[in-house]
Amino acid sequence: MRRILLQLGTFIDPLYFRCTRLEYLADPTNIFRIRLNRYKGREVILSDGTNIKKNDLLVKIHFHNVRLLKELKDISNEIQKVKRIIKEVQRSLPGVEEYIRQHKNFDEIKGIIGITSLCSGSQRIGFDTIAIPLPVYRWLKWSTCLPIMMVSKKHFSIMKQPAPKYLFMSKNKLSQLYGTQ
Repeated sequence: MRRILLQLGTFIDPLYFRCTRLEYLADPTNIFRIRLNRYKGREVILSDGTNIKKNDLLVKIHFHNVRLLKELKDISNEIQKVKRIIKEVQRSLPGVEEYIRQHKNFDEIKGIIGITSLCSGSQRIGFDTIAIPLPVYRWLKWSTCLPIMMVSKKHFSIMKQPAPKYLFMSKNKLSQLYGTQ
């Protein structure tokens, strides 16, 4: 069943990529696909004091889920999976930082945002995690994460799936932690 879902994801992914207007970064091994996005949520103050308000310009980061799932499929230990994901994120964030630094709207971009259920360890690598306040939106994001969770876990239980959260990192913090210059 997991193999069939993964093959289905491989088939659907190019369509998803086009419909969401995502972009690949310069490095083809980067685990993220991105797009510029105007923030539509409630005002958030990040741990470094950066204030994110409605309509601020952010770079939205998306995991390349199909590729990530293929890389994780042979790892049975959940802790090893989390460590691998963290390593991939740390390896890929310098590419996101470079994209922002070289972007024509550099001065306007406030930071990066993502939505994920994989929040374990995210604060250690520089992200601020914020609960999604709107229950309907939180449920929608949770339901879209279910197929990925079903494929990624050996013993899947719908009742044990964590709620997704926003991950934020300011442009300044991203540059301090992952800048390549």
